[in-house]
Amino acid sequence: MSLTVGQIIGLLALGLGAGALGGMLGIGGSILMIPVLTLLLNLNHHISQAVAMIVNVFVSLPALWQHHQAKAVRWDVMGKMLPFGIGFILVGVEASNQIDGEKLERMFGAFLLWVIWTNVYELIANQKEPELVEQRTTWTRVGLVGTLTGFMAGLLGIGGGIIAVPLLQRVCRLPLRQCIATTAAMMVITATIGSIRKNYTLSGLVEPGIGPDSWRQSLMIAAVLAPTAVIGGLVGGKLTHALPLNWVRVAFILLMSWASLNMLGII
Repeated sequence: MSLTVGQIIGLLALGLGAGALGGMLGIGGSILMIPVLTLLLNLNHHISQAVAMIVNVFVSLPALWQHHQAKAVRWDVMGKMLPFGIGFILVGVEASNQIDGEKLERMFGAFLLWVIWTNVYELIANQKEPELVEQRTTWTRVGLVGTLTGFMAGLLGIGGGIIAVPLLQRVCRLPLRQCIATTAAMMVITATIGSIRKNYTLSGLVEPGIGPDSWRQSLMIAAVLAPTAVIGGLVGGKLTHALPLNWVRVAFILLMSWASLNMLGII
C-alpha cells in the first residue's frame, strides 16, 4: 500500500488530533483513529485496530511524562491494575481475532454510542468532585478495573482509558486527574504488549483486505501517525492540568456521533 501526499498530510493531522485528545482525556486516541482509518483509508477494521494500538504507545508516553511532572500518577494503583491489564488485553486480542472485521466495526460503532452517552452525561452533570473522598483502592476493586480495561482494550483496539477513567472514579473514588494520569501510566505497558500481539497475529487472519504483509502496512501507517501523536500527547497531557475538560467535550461528542453512525451503516 502506497500513500498519497494528501493521505500523509491527513494522517499527520490525525496523529496530532488523536494524540492531543488521548493525552488530555487519558483515552489513548483510538476512539478517533480507528473510525477515521477505517472509513477514510478503507482499511479492514483489524488493520485499523493494529495501527491504533501501536500509536497508543506513542500517545501515552509523552502524556505520562506530563502527568508525572504534575505528580498526578497513582503508582500504587497502577501497580495493582497492571497484572490484570496485561493478562486480559491478551485475552481481548485473541477474542477480537475470532470476529470478522465487519462485525467488529459494528461493535465498535455501538461502543461509540456508549462513549457518547458518558460524555453527554458528564457534560450535563458537570459535577465538582468533593475535596475529601474515601478512596477505595483494594486489590479487588483495582483488579476489576484492570480486568475490564485490559479486555476491552484488546477486543476493540482502544487504549482503555475510556473504560478505566470512569471506573477508577466510581469504583475506586479517585480524583479525575489522578484517574487520567494513572490510566496513561498503565497504558504505556499494556498498549505495547497488546499492539505486539495484535500485529503478530494480524497476517494470519482470513479476511478481505488482509494479506501476509498486512503487519507491514500497519507499521507503515503507524510510523506516519506516531511523530505528531507524540506532539499531541505532550500538548494534551499538559492541557489536562490547565484546561477545563468540558471545553473539548462538545466537539468530541459531535465527532464521535458522526463516526458511530458511519460505522453502524446508518449514514
